[in-house]
Amino acid sequence: MTIADPKKLDRPLDHIALIGNFLPRQCGIATFTTDTYHALRTRFPGVRIDVYAMDDLPGQHAYPSAVTAAIPQHDRGAYVAAAHAIQASGAQAIWVQHEYGIFGGPAGEYLLALLDRTSLPLIVTLHTVLEQPSDDERRVMEQLLRRAARVIVMAERGRDILRRVHGIGGRQVSVIPHGVPDRPFAPTEAFKARFGWAGRQVVLTFGLLSPGKGIETVIEALPAVIAAAPDLLYVVLGATHPHLIAHEGQAYRQRLEALAADRGVAGHVQFIDRFVEHEELLDYLQAADLYVTPYVNPAQITSGTLSYAVALGKPVVSTPYVHATEILADGHGVLVDFGDSDAFAREITALLGSDRNRLKLAQRAYARGRTMLWARVAESAMAEMIAAVAARPARLPANTPLDPLAPNFSAVERMSDATGMLQHSIYSVPDRRHGYCIDDNARALMLVARIPGLDETQRDKWLTIYAAFVQHGWNPDQQRFRNFMRFDRSWCEDVGSEDSNGRTLWALGTVARHAALHKHRDWATRLFDETATLALTLGSPRAQAFAMLGAAEMLASHPGHALAREILERFSADHLALLAEARRPEWEWFEIVLAYDNARLPEAMLRAGLALERRDLVDTGLAALDWIIACQTSPDGRFRAVGTDSFGRAYAPPLPFDQQPLEAQATVDACAAAFAATGDARWIAEAQRAYHWFLGANDLDLALASADDGGCFDGLTPQGLNRNQGAESILALQLASITIAELSQHLTAGETVRAVA
Repeated sequence: MTIADPKKLDRPLDHIALIGNFLPRQCGIATFTTDTYHALRTRFPGVRIDVYAMDDLPGQHAYPSAVTAAIPQHDRGAYVAAAHAIQASGAQAIWVQHEYGIFGGPAGEYLLALLDRTSLPLIVTLHTVLEQPSDDERRVMEQLLRRAARVIVMAERGRDILRRVHGIGGRQVSVIPHGVPDRPFAPTEAFKARFGWAGRQVVLTFGLLSPGKGIETVIEALPAVIAAAPDLLYVVLGATHPHLIAHEGQAYRQRLEALAADRGVAGHVQFIDRFVEHEELLDYLQAADLYVTPYVNPAQITSGTLSYAVALGKPVVSTPYVHATEILADGHGVLVDFGDSDAFAREITALLGSDRNRLKLAQRAYARGRTMLWARVAESAMAEMIAAVAARPARLPANTPLDPLAPNFSAVERMSDATGMLQHSIYSVPDRRHGYCIDDNARALMLVARIPGLDETQRDKWLTIYAAFVQHGWNPDQQRFRNFMRFDRSWCEDVGSEDSNGRTLWALGTVARHAALHKHRDWATRLFDETATLALTLGSPRAQAFAMLGAAEMLASHPGHALAREILERFSADHLALLAEARRPEWEWFEIVLAYDNARLPEAMLRAGLALERRDLVDTGLAALDWIIACQTSPDGRFRAVGTDSFGRAYAPPLPFDQQPLEAQATVDACAAAFAATGDARWIAEAQRAYHWFLGANDLDLALASADDGGCFDGLTPQGLNRNQGAESILALQLASITIAELSQHLTAGETVRAVA
């Protein structure tokens, strides 16, 4: 076959992450993943392969250097950590070896926790495809299939089941047979001597011992076979399955030994209780005259041992499970019914009694095996990965000019009614079940006060509606604003969060400074004066920062405002103390963790420094803003919002997903404050870089902004956009668009703002 060179793509494929079990863990998936790894390394030596080994016994397997990391099977946090490691590694695709039972959680759902936190194309090989999955198995499998760019099965029946049971097919699903080693066809006698089997006719079964292997069926057949072939030796090769050992020790093996003794064939059965290494296994196979797989599960899609036996030219007698039916079709082996000991006896006896027929079948099997060599499997799998990577949209160059959007009130109006702005939506349709919150109405109030070009009648209408919501939110008995309101206009609480109270004060300061009509400025000033003492009780650094931003606006419109000055002085001192306590050489931040709305903290210091004419506060804000911007820059220079997975991780670098519009808006505003403090056009460029995140200059090259109506999607996930358009996201875009428009005017005019002395 012709295979595309992974180095000659438009975007060369040179780095993949491979997830599955890995030797020395003793199971078929571990052997398969290990063989896959070596086949890829041999066929494509320039491709880096990071192996993430699923670990059933953490700390007990001595993994080789090929294993980048082990993932403890039942530790969900380890899956999340692996996702972030893969995302940060530069890998271009993930190849998962999927089998039920090797991933943690119901039906292995912990794997989804990993995949949901990566944006890379996923290729998944399904080692089992169930005709009748349980509810959990169906749920997890269908989520996995939705996430996958390409799906690989090892038999046509697997593709058929996926189509019938899960409704997927077409080019997404490919059949690639189980890989096999490349050894020359050889007579058995030289290998028999090594194991002490000289002069015996050897029938072999190999694999981890468990009831599903059907060994009883062959033992029951042996008396009839031995009557015709008294030199017969039936070899059962393989350690007892570790999970069976954990459950009942060696009880199953002992039952088989007792059965052989009871049937009078104990001297013709050899149990080899150990896990054999790859090359030794092949020697065992080549010493056998016949290979038998009496499996009891008709749905078994894959059997690596059957594939190996065929590849080495072994005549096979098997039950008709899915893989055997396909690989032994057209006279490449012999099929007998499940549990039919008489049929096994008949077919084994016939083959052992005819050297000619046995050799003919062996040669046919060996020829089929040539089509399944690991090198060919590696090429086919690489073709799937190349196709998955090539199908991703071309990346937007980091420095592509992107025109900012003009502020647009349409989506805000769509989300609003006579009460105020609703919180959430289903796609673009408001979801009334979640009602309203003062957080969003405070933001909407700021927007209407600042947005240019809005019809003044419309501005008056909506500013009044949002102001009425905020005013009604004040609870004088508790001296706090309420936050959440049901759709029927009943409040959900007597006291809102600290953030909502701080943000409401910020909105009042903004209206007091920017509202076009005197009546609105007077209203905001009065309510600020009535409520702003609550700021002095706030303990959250972000809530304090919001109150500082409102106080800076109030001080700009009312230069002698004593309470606004007190808020700025007290909280700037508190934040300096926080910074001194949390700071490390690599950590120029006010807290030991990152969270939401991060850039509001340096912005508040900058605005306080400007309002109080204090150079030390400005310098502190600039240093912190520099630091958080570096944290929010991807390796290729795009703005990367601190992901929600980052929250609460002490002194840890940020994680990329999920990314929220709030972070981009906060960074735009903070850069505007830095420009106001320094006059340095570099801050306009940084603001534009953060703003371009809305337009598609982000990790997924997907625009969140809806240019035609001013809407904005709720976030960027590894799989794409969160396509809901809630109030917070829409307002973040529109407020950021206003700030960018104002900054662009400065840049166009060539103006420089006087820095604080």
